[in-house]
Amino acid sequence: MTHLSRRSFLCGTLAGAAALAGAPLLADAPKKGSNIKIGLCTYLWGANWDLPTIIDYCSKAGLGGAELRVQHKHGVEPELSKAARAEVRKRFEDSPITLVGFGTNEDFHHTDPARVRRCIERAKEYVILSADCGGSGVKVKPNDLPKGVDRKKTTAQIAAALDELGKFAADYGQQIRLENHGGCAPIPIMKEIIEQVTEKNVGLCWNCNQCDLNAPGFVENFKSVITRLGATIHVHDPLTPKYPYEDMIPLLVEQDYNGWLLLECDNHVADGIAAMARSREYYEALIAKEG
Repeated sequence: MTHLSRRSFLCGTLAGAAALAGAPLLADAPKKGSNIKIGLCTYLWGANWDLPTIIDYCSKAGLGGAELRVQHKHGVEPELSKAARAEVRKRFEDSPITLVGFGTNEDFHHTDPARVRRCIERAKEYVILSADCGGSGVKVKPNDLPKGVDRKKTTAQIAAALDELGKFAADYGQQIRLENHGGCAPIPIMKEIIEQVTEKNVGLCWNCNQCDLNAPGFVENFKSVITRLGATIHVHDPLTPKYPYEDMIPLLVEQDYNGWLLLECDNHVADGIAAMARSREYYEALIAKEG
């Protein structure tokens, strides 16, 4: 005769009762890829839209969020008063659209230390603006490799600026998102920068550039930094020049990426709502295929 412990007996009894009642013992785990969200980066499709239009059009296109590019018609800038910031926040909170954050042009490669300092301080102002308006982060740029300056010196300078910003942003619950852009866009350079950054709330904003396909190829380049991705990836209209989204999306799903695919599109379209909806459907189909 087999003897069961009291603990084993009780566990078996409870399990049997749950099964008879039709109640699952454990909730079904969410599918990988279920945390990938699709939104708009307002460069350039939304550059000439005011804030109510952005929220309205994104809602009608079925998007979930928006990253506001600065210095565009929507005019959400650090000069806004507390009351105006509260109004921006309320507009988003009263809508189905999430304010993902702000896309700035602040960059940290300059040889003039005073200019670098101005960019850092301005980026900090956007961090505070994002926190006040309900966003979650601020996009910045590396942005170049000055001629006659050792590359390692420049990448170290950029990384130091990012660490300072990241530490500052952490106090506001914000993320710093470094876009692979300009002369620093090639992935080996971006990898060199981000590997020197110690603040954990600093991540890469993958920008889907053609140089991502350089040797050793897209997959290897993407995998080399995938663990340092921030919460935003800039994707483009799938009707524009070919990019291997069919390779990128499976890697994001496998990684169980928790973040945004933001439409950053510069091609002319007659109907912005229809174009956004079409692009959303394309990316949703790729995610669903892998999920």
